[in-house]
Amino acid sequence: MNDVVVHGVAQGFAILYGLVIGSFWNVAIARMPDDQSLWPRSRCPGCGSAIAASDNVPVLSWLWLRGRCRSCGMAISPSYPLIEVLGGLLGWLLFRALVPDATFLDGPHVTAWVVYFVFFSCLVIGSFVDLRHRILPDQVTSYAVPLGLLGVAVLQWVGFDGFPHTTVRGAVIGAAFWGLSAAGVAGLGQLWQGQEVLGWGDVKLAAMLGSFLGPLHTFIAVMWGSTLGSIVGVALLIALRRRLYYAFGPPLAVGAMAYVLFGEPFAYTLFPQWNL
Repeated sequence: MNDVVVHGVAQGFAILYGLVIGSFWNVAIARMPDDQSLWPRSRCPGCGSAIAASDNVPVLSWLWLRGRCRSCGMAISPSYPLIEVLGGLLGWLLFRALVPDATFLDGPHVTAWVVYFVFFSCLVIGSFVDLRHRILPDQVTSYAVPLGLLGVAVLQWVGFDGFPHTTVRGAVIGAAFWGLSAAGVAGLGQLWQGQEVLGWGDVKLAAMLGSFLGPLHTFIAVMWGSTLGSIVGVALLIALRRRLYYAFGPPLAVGAMAYVLFGEPFAYTLFPQWNL
């Protein structure tokens, strides 16, 4: 089997894995806001019947059932298959970024794909919960900081030195610096404005970004996310002609994921002499 075929098969696995994880994202997004367990089998919210394994195949089951519960016919939101497709797409894009061809199909790069897909999972789950409920769950922010530190430690141990590489020391500094910096902004903004200017969920998210990316990678990712958030916020203000609540977590998450996927040329142009 030649290298092109091997790499193609590996990409196919990345897509399938992403679809399956996308199904898990749906469960987490639905249950985390109410602190429900993630492990019992999913049930229809209308009739309460357990969803059979054959009806839980990512995307295909929704299409086969025409978007309705098999037992009671209740409509199933199209957001479920769309999030599963997002999982497959992000799994593939991340794999392409970290394993561009078969020469990179080795332990360190595959391990990096696993670690950063965990990172993406935290960002996607947090973003959808934030959009729906205006909260960022601790499970994917502050509780994920140790996961970031552990992931970086594993990558350092297996010898991964590709983008967005950082060291354990950098991960610790990144989590502490960005967590404390965001907390300072939140606290001072509260004192100055007399109201919340940065949510504490966003503070925990900043620490989580730092734990996976280190201080300088996080700086660029936050700049990308903040720029995106500003553009969308201004666009909404112009379109609706009024101020409204706008979740800051999703643009930060999109900025961080876009940076991991596409930011390498930008990062080393901006900081050519730095160990990011």
